[in-house]
Amino acid sequence: MRLGVLGLGFMGATHIRALDGIEGVTLAAISSSDPKKLAGDLSAVGGNLGEGFATLDFSHVAKHTRWESILDDPSIDAVDVCLPTHLHAPATAAALRAGKHVLVEKPMALDFEAAESLVALAKKQGKVLMAAQVLRFFPMYRQMADLVRSGSLGLVRAATFRRRCAAPPWAAWMQDKQISGGGVFDLLIHDVDMALHLFGTPAAVSATGREALGEYVDTIDAQLYYEGLDSVTVAGGWHHGAFPFSMEYTIVADGGTIEYSSANGKDPQVYRPGQEAESLTPPAPIDGYQEEIRYFVECCAKGTEPLYCSPAESAMAVKVTRLMSEARTKKGEKCRL
Repeated sequence: MRLGVLGLGFMGATHIRALDGIEGVTLAAISSSDPKKLAGDLSAVGGNLGEGFATLDFSHVAKHTRWESILDDPSIDAVDVCLPTHLHAPATAAALRAGKHVLVEKPMALDFEAAESLVALAKKQGKVLMAAQVLRFFPMYRQMADLVRSGSLGLVRAATFRRRCAAPPWAAWMQDKQISGGGVFDLLIHDVDMALHLFGTPAAVSATGREALGEYVDTIDAQLYYEGLDSVTVAGGWHHGAFPFSMEYTIVADGGTIEYSSANGKDPQVYRPGQEAESLTPPAPIDGYQEEIRYFVECCAKGTEPLYCSPAESAMAVKVTRLMSEARTKKGEKCRL
C-alpha cells in the first residue's frame, strides 16, 4: 500500500517515524507548506510528549506543498491526515471522494454532523475510514480495557480518566478554538473515547471548569452518566507554563481496582482484595502509534471496517466531547445526548 501523509507537524512526524517496520506500506508522498520540513528537517517540530525529531531522508518520497495535490495521484492508495484539526473533515471527505482509504488524526471532525457524514461517505465509497484514537492501542490502556471487558473483575462501579499538559507553545493555531476545538476538545477526546470503548454511549453529561485560552488555561471536570455505574469522570486540560504532560486512570470494580499514572513510570497496577498488587506488564515493548497504523494497513489490505476502532464510535466521541465542552458553560447542569 502506498501512503501519503498530509501534514508534517507533531503527529505527521510521529506517524512517519512509526511507519518504520510496518510491512505492507510504503511512505510514498508527504505534504507541507514548510520547505525545510519537506527537505527532511523536522528539528523544529514539537509536541506534548517531549520528544524531538531528527532529519529524515525524504529523497525517495514525492513532496507536495499542497495536500490536495496528493489526492490527484492515482498511485496513492491511502492517506494519513495529520493537518490542523479544522481541516480533518474536509481533507478526509476529499480523500474519500478521490478513492483513497483514510486514517485521520483525532478528532475526525469538530462537530458530530460532519463526523457522521464522513462515516456515511466512507461506506458509499467502499473505503476504509479510521480515526487515530491511539489510546486504544497503547498497551497500558489496551491491557486494562481487555481486563475490564473480560468481566474477570466483575462489574465496574466507577472510573476516572485524567489527561493534562501545558498549553501547546509549538502550534499557535491550537490557541484558536475555531481551528483546534480548544484544549478540552483536542486533549480529552482520548479519554471520552476510552469511556465509550469500555461502557458505550452515556445517557447524559455534566461539567464544570474554566476556559481561558488567552491565559493558556482550558480545564474541565466532567461526569458521564451511565445506568449501573456510580460515576465516570473525565478531567484535565491545558495548564500554565511548562506544566508536564500526564495521563492516568482509576477503574473500580467489584473484584478489584486498576490504577495507572504516566507520572510515576510504573505499569498499570491491579489491586484485588487480600492480594499483592499485580502489574499489567506488556509481553514486549509496544509502540501504540505503530500498532494503530499497522491495524489500519491490515484493514485496508482486507477491505474490512476497523471494528476495533470503528469510525462510528470515533464520531460518537466527537459528539460526547463537544457536548461535554458545551455543558461546562452550564456549571454542572446535566445535559442529555
